Amino acid sequence: MEPFRLRSAAEQVAAYLRTLTQRGEIRGVMPGVHRLAAEFGVHRTTVEAALRELERDGLLAARGVGRRRQIVTNAASRFAGRRLRVAILMHDPLRLNESWLIELQHLLNQAGHAAFFTEKSLLDLRMNVGRVARLVGRTEADAWIVGVASREVLEWFVDQEIPAFALFGRRRGLPVAAVGPDKPPVYAAITRRLIELGHRRIVLLAQRVRRLPKPGASEQAFLAELAAHGIEPHSYHLPDWEETINGFEARLEALFRITPPTALIIDEVPLWLSTLQFLGQRCLRVPQDISMVCTDGDRAFAWCKPAVAHIYWDSRPVIRRIVRWVNNVACGRQDLRQTLTKVNFVEGGTIGPAKK
Repeated sequence: MEPFRLRSAAEQVAAYLRTLTQRGEIRGVMPGVHRLAAEFGVHRTTVEAALRELERDGLLAARGVGRRRQIVTNAASRFAGRRLRVAILMHDPLRLNESWLIELQHLLNQAGHAAFFTEKSLLDLRMNVGRVARLVGRTEADAWIVGVASREVLEWFVDQEIPAFALFGRRRGLPVAAVGPDKPPVYAAITRRLIELGHRRIVLLAQRVRRLPKPGASEQAFLAELAAHGIEPHSYHLPDWEETINGFEARLEALFRITPPTALIIDEVPLWLSTLQFLGQRCLRVPQDISMVCTDGDRAFAWCKPAVAHIYWDSRPVIRRIVRWVNNVACGRQDLRQTLTKVNFVEGGTIGPAKK
């Protein structure tokens, strides 16, 4: 999930120009940089950055030095008449209100497609291949975007004729187009930092899709870093739990019953909030009694004090990759490229020295 972020001046100019071209108020070629800068009252470097963004989105085409950019927003000519119905099947229904997913749907619709979220999520379907197959069978769609899916679900989509795109999930090594943050190196860096602070009892609470049938790349990086520092990886460090509210609470109860962890790395914001509530009910302080790191960001974190230690990734390259894939499918081009986007660790104030 993307933290709250104010749009830069260049992004605001790009959004305004995108709207004007979609409405047909600007046709043929884009006005020059100096003219736009004077009209908007901004510096020409801001306009240039906005135009480069529209180029990356495929809405403008450069024609060489000294020539104005060509507008290429005519969907009919770009997609040879094809309009795709794009089904977006996410893992968790709680994610459907995230701003970057809404923006993705908006940009796909702007490009001339019909993007929609499915009636059920993978969590609703319990990641069951048979149930997924029945949902796909009764859904009228020309292409599928599948978010945070298990290996089995993605293997099923690979075997189908309908094009599918893996948004995160257990995609590595499969012949499927995909995009996701490059998290394994950051998981290792977080683990190293916690060990530097004296933590030995470090627990990673990951969702089932990340644990089974074997740990994912990020989870393996976590376990490998423990081993590299003389901490023998055990089921204690990456515990199993039933993926329900009661199952998660039961796992937390078991963890804190005998040898409580001194640091928790928690997969996804809802689980982080649930854990924070659990700790508060037991008068355990963060980070004085226990350190906490979330593997995603949230705009609510900007209002937290101390600042939440979390992993941050920019949604814009993810959105652009998906839109390009849909456009390639619409043009009949095969696109199986898997892309990794940059990730950063924001240390924040929810981690500290291990309590002795």
